[in-house]
Amino acid sequence: MKSRSESLIRLKKFQVDEKRRQVAQIEMMVADFERMASELDQQIEIEHTKTGISDTAHFAYSTFAKAALTRRDNLLASANDMKAKLEAAQDALAEALEDLKKVELLDQREHQREKDEQAKIEQSEYDEVARMRYRRQ
Repeated sequence: MKSRSESLIRLKKFQVDEKRRQVAQIEMMVADFERMASELDQQIEIEHTKTGISDTAHFAYSTFAKAALTRRDNLLASANDMKAKLEAAQDALAEALEDLKKVELLDQREHQREKDEQAKIEQSEYDEVARMRYRRQ
């Protein structure tokens, strides 16, 4: 019984660790997307300053700035998509943590039952010794 509950606890801990890794990975991706979008914003501003044209509808608007705007928008959209996935991953992590706590509680209760049972056996042995001594008197 012990090895089975210990195996289950190890499995649940592994699942929790895996969920944590997923959450951390998604958080890193979101941060990278947002950082790259910010860098593109800076490059777009530099291009606006260099050309003197910031109106995207202007016929002489920089093709580099147009491409950078499109890429920035795509990165921000990807970041928003990843934020939704991050939320789902955080929910899965919370659920995995709850499962681990439940299994650990059950294991703790089982150990306590075993201790209580062992204490009862020891107490009955002590009682038997006491009865035997009493009978000898």
